[in-house]
Amino acid sequence: MKQLMQLVGISLIVGALLMLSTRLIDPPPDKGKKDVIYVYNWGEYIDPDLTKKFEKETGIKVVYETFDSNEAMMAKIKNGGTAYDVAVPSEYTVQKMKKEKLLYPIDHNKISNLKNIDKDFMNLPFDKGNKYSIPYFWGTVGILYNPNKTKGIDFSSWNSLWDKRLKDDVLVVDGAREGVGFALNSMNESLNETNPNKLKKAQDKLVELAPNVRGVVGDEINTMMVQHESDVAVVWSGMAADIMTENPNLDFVVPEEGSNLWFDNLVIPKTAQNVEGAHKFINFLLDEEVGKQNAEWVGYATPNKASYQLLDKDVREDERFYPDSKVRNKLEVYKDLGKEHIAEYNEAFLKFKMSLK
Repeated sequence: MKQLMQLVGISLIVGALLMLSTRLIDPPPDKGKKDVIYVYNWGEYIDPDLTKKFEKETGIKVVYETFDSNEAMMAKIKNGGTAYDVAVPSEYTVQKMKKEKLLYPIDHNKISNLKNIDKDFMNLPFDKGNKYSIPYFWGTVGILYNPNKTKGIDFSSWNSLWDKRLKDDVLVVDGAREGVGFALNSMNESLNETNPNKLKKAQDKLVELAPNVRGVVGDEINTMMVQHESDVAVVWSGMAADIMTENPNLDFVVPEEGSNLWFDNLVIPKTAQNVEGAHKFINFLLDEEVGKQNAEWVGYATPNKASYQLLDKDVREDERFYPDSKVRNKLEVYKDLGKEHIAEYNEAFLKFKMSLK
């Protein structure tokens, strides 16, 4: 009996130690506190001085982490782990996250600066009424090129990319929706196309582009275009603007057949543990002076009308990055096409990449 009691006692002590160690490890010391928020954003997508300003004004510490794709961001939020309070998904990912009930409704009464957002960028199909998302930045996909090195080629059409004079000179951003999308647009088709025959034609047309493609790359586009390693690139507008500050010989155009109009958005994940702080952070970013400073640092187009009015005139009137309504009417927002169709886009883009030498 005595031995049994000793064993029971040892078991209780071990159990207590295990419980204690678990409490020490999980949750993280700041998790759930009202004086900290966890922000999950794309890399280099906010002026670091602004997070410091928010911390000083509110006393809320910002723990900032970055991701490099919507898919990676969504997977991490879905699988748990860090309880992010604010994240920045693109429009089609907002749709996905809504469907999977991963988002917390945003209380518009706590976002007084919502009045600063241009009405043209509110109430869009991917989130009617902006119940779950607030616009952060927006832009397009187009062609960045060096006019001095590509004389005689008219980049107002996507079909210009297939010009034989551009052999081994075109960079393509590494994204299936973007790659297959511009191929579809070049055939005057929707970049949300799901018809298998049309997707196959887009794939075949991309394969025909292979001799002109120097590489399918990500952030390396910046360095390669600045250092004149290529003269043409399919890129997002904000990336183009950033590159052009370092290489002013470049120009950017959204082809006349149409292109992607994308939106990145501020959301509150369902697992957020400081919802109040998340609302404060979103409202802070929508302040007109904060929005101006952020737009100048990031380089992408702001949907904040009040901030837009404060930007330099040459920035506001640059229709390459703030296209007028005539151009915007030809642009499409990515839709969530579902796993099956997205797999078809990925497969088409993979076959294109495999065709490159």
